[in-house]
Amino acid sequence: MSPKKAKKRSDGAGSNVFSMFEQAQIQEFKEAFTIMDQNRDGFIDKNDLRDTFAALGRLNVKQEEIDEMLTEAPGPVNFTVFLTMFGEKLKGADPEETILNAFKVFDPDGKGTLKKDFVTEMLTTQADRFTPEEMEQMFAAFPPDVAGNLDYNNLVHVITHGEEKDQE
Repeated sequence: MSPKKAKKRSDGAGSNVFSMFEQAQIQEFKEAFTIMDQNRDGFIDKNDLRDTFAALGRLNVKQEEIDEMLTEAPGPVNFTVFLTMFGEKLKGADPEETILNAFKVFDPDGKGTLKKDFVTEMLTTQADRFTPEEMEQMFAAFPPDVAGNLDYNNLVHVITHGEEKDQE
């Protein structure tokens, strides 16, 4: 068993993957891993994936599909690798392009700006509603221009990168 442990360290699956998730999430991933590890050997392999698909009602999974899934892993899929793979898939679950596209829906002319009043109305009346205090904080951090337009390109850049774009 020790050669596999040595392999685990060398393939870049660092221990900090556990800091990416809360304890309850790690427990849920552990339960999912245990369900998928059908033969209980501590690793998810082709047979485990095939059995998991069968348990979910998918009986005719192509071998290429299973091989493709396993090639995403840097090596044998133990729990640490499993968790790392999910961490990479979930990291920045809202990539810059996704957030930009959400703003672009409301900017059919592609100007890169939206009216402050419109943004306020949308964020305080739809889905996860912003409070007046949250709106104040956002506009303090990202003040609209004199015409009342919010530059959403810069806003999205700061949300996803944590810093303002260099002005060109």
